[in-house]
Amino acid sequence: MYVYGPVPSRRLGRSLGVSPIPPKTCSYTCVYCQLGKTTHLQTRRESFFPREDILADIVRAVPPDNVDFVTFVGDGEPTLNKDLGWLIQQTKEKLHLPVAVITNGSLLSQKDVRKDLSRADVVIPTLDAGNEKIFRAVNKPYRSIDFDTMLQGQIDFRREYSGQIWVEVMLVKGLNDTETELLGIKRAIDLINPDRVYVLTPIRPPAESWVKPSDPKDILKAQDIFGKAIPVAELETGRFGLRGFSNARQAILEVGSRHPLRHEQAADIEGAFSENCVVAQMLKAKELVRAEYNGKEYLLPGHFVMGKQTR
Repeated sequence: MYVYGPVPSRRLGRSLGVSPIPPKTCSYTCVYCQLGKTTHLQTRRESFFPREDILADIVRAVPPDNVDFVTFVGDGEPTLNKDLGWLIQQTKEKLHLPVAVITNGSLLSQKDVRKDLSRADVVIPTLDAGNEKIFRAVNKPYRSIDFDTMLQGQIDFRREYSGQIWVEVMLVKGLNDTETELLGIKRAIDLINPDRVYVLTPIRPPAESWVKPSDPKDILKAQDIFGKAIPVAELETGRFGLRGFSNARQAILEVGSRHPLRHEQAADIEGAFSENCVVAQMLKAKELVRAEYNGKEYLLPGHFVMGKQTR
């Protein structure tokens, strides 16, 4: 399945997620990534799957109840799919719903990527650093991507794009949340001139176990320095869309692979299918693995802890 949800999004409301790339395929291997370490680190754009199949899955998955956005986000970096522009345009024409793209922004230096994203209503790029050193420490990009080129790509896109740009800044304790680093990020934000800035901190188990969320005082400091920033540090609430799943096990694995679940969320999915002991059985079979982060217990798909990064 290429489509999952709708899922409760802290920025986009009820978001129908679309993953047009293979799992853990990305141009970054961010230390805070909730999907684990990147296993296919690349910048080459490909048609990973038949684009007609992805579109058919999107159209088939739209539920009768309210969806706020169709969101191309992927299990890595969605702009690596070179059919993305076609998929955005066809989705808008067939469903008449707003389309968002959540991207790390690393490929916006490429004209074809900027053209593809110009068809979306909202583009949400990542900006976690104000200099090369912190960029490499936090985002760990593919070797050919440097900070200045990445930033210039986002600046160029802002100049060409008439839709909404919402920049996301993910703060990692002791790494990019000092006053010096925040001021550097502020300078980069000002060059991009986005419509919104969101300040986030990790709330789910990260790729690197040493990663910790920023303290509330540092989130407030970032808001003050950035000026118009919106904090997104709370846990998301709301039910997951489960149409298309035949049982609780399938739903938990599919949703959890793209949106790691808290224990109580997995239990809610089990209950939605009126099934018993599914979570316990999956834990026993190691299809799910317990992980505690910031005082909350998450149930991660077993394959999350098995992947090895390749370059």
